[in-house]
Amino acid sequence: MVSVGRGVTGAAMVALALLGGCSHGRASKKPRAEAMAPARLATIGVNSYLWQASLDTIAFMPLASVDSNGGVIVTDWYVSPATPNERIKVTIAILDTVLRADAVRVSANRQQLGSGGWTEVAVRAGTVQKLEETILGHARDLRQAAITG
Repeated sequence: MVSVGRGVTGAAMVALALLGGCSHGRASKKPRAEAMAPARLATIGVNSYLWQASLDTIAFMPLASVDSNGGVIVTDWYVSPATPNERIKVTIAILDTVLRADAVRVSANRQQLGSGGWTEVAVRAGTVQKLEETILGHARDLRQAAITG
């Protein structure tokens, strides 16, 4: 019998190996969905599903700054053809490597063109929340596609 470390005998090592072997055997028999498409996917600095969903959601807007390691996307001012006297700028921050509702934060600035130039006005109610919900929904769809695809 071999003694490993202080006070740990071969019998204890065998018991630990048996316990470890049991849990490994269970995991290999029944793969979990998280193992196929984990909620924590971060080959960049943040959750990849949230990152891609954010970029897809604001694809129509020009980008001013993108930092995949820090998880920040900043758009340039966007003027909709439907409302040429109004423009919006969006900042998206991915805060975690896990796909969770509180892992994405959106902020927006809105300006209107007047006689004195562009002036700050309030962002319409629900705009930021709608953007966050759209990003989260698309991120879930991307993850689901990775599981089934």
